[in-house]
Amino acid sequence: MAEDVTQTLRAKDQALLDAIAPGNVKVWDEALASGAVYVDENGVIIDRAAFLKQLTPLPAGASGTLVISSYQATLHGAVATVIHTDDETENYHGQTLKAQYLSTETWQKTQNDWKLLQVHTYAVLKDPPTQKLSENELDTYVGRYSAGDLVYTLHLEGDRLIGQRGGGPPVEWNAELRDVFFITGDPRIRRIFQRDASGKITGFVDRRESWDLVWKKTG
Repeated sequence: MAEDVTQTLRAKDQALLDAIAPGNVKVWDEALASGAVYVDENGVIIDRAAFLKQLTPLPAGASGTLVISSYQATLHGAVATVIHTDDETENYHGQTLKAQYLSTETWQKTQNDWKLLQVHTYAVLKDPPTQKLSENELDTYVGRYSAGDLVYTLHLEGDRLIGQRGGGPPVEWNAELRDVFFITGDPRIRRIFQRDASGKITGFVDRRESWDLVWKKTG
């Protein structure tokens, strides 16, 4: 029975994804419960009427597909919770763009069919491409930094910039751009160096979304 429900809901979800690019409102209108809520990848909470209103075809020059790559449904009586991952391929004015989304959903069994009560979609973050910097460029970042009673050190190992916080494990810093670094597997955070008017490095910030933890260079 649970396997049948999973197959049924997966087929419904794929149909909903297929309906996004052409702006097929009917498919979503039939699936959404009367009080359904959609939370999009930007954290915007959208009620049923507003979601259906903004569901329009992709503009000229854009086309794309969304394909479910993993799917998990758990049955709780007349309610099913779902987690699925979707891979997007978009052709945008001759260029191919990729993205991945993770969605959690709540479905409820009615007398005639399953209805979608809530969706929360999250854009899965990926590590950006790495920019190769010379050893001389990397050497300018070497030093000791502090944030209150916290200490962070940066040093070179060949052509690799290695960071270590206190007695924690050493990790490689990868350049996304000059003065902007990331650590593999931690795409939410950027390390952004700050400079004075003469170009001398004064510190860096750990930026998670719009919040900064400030580190001052002390050595």
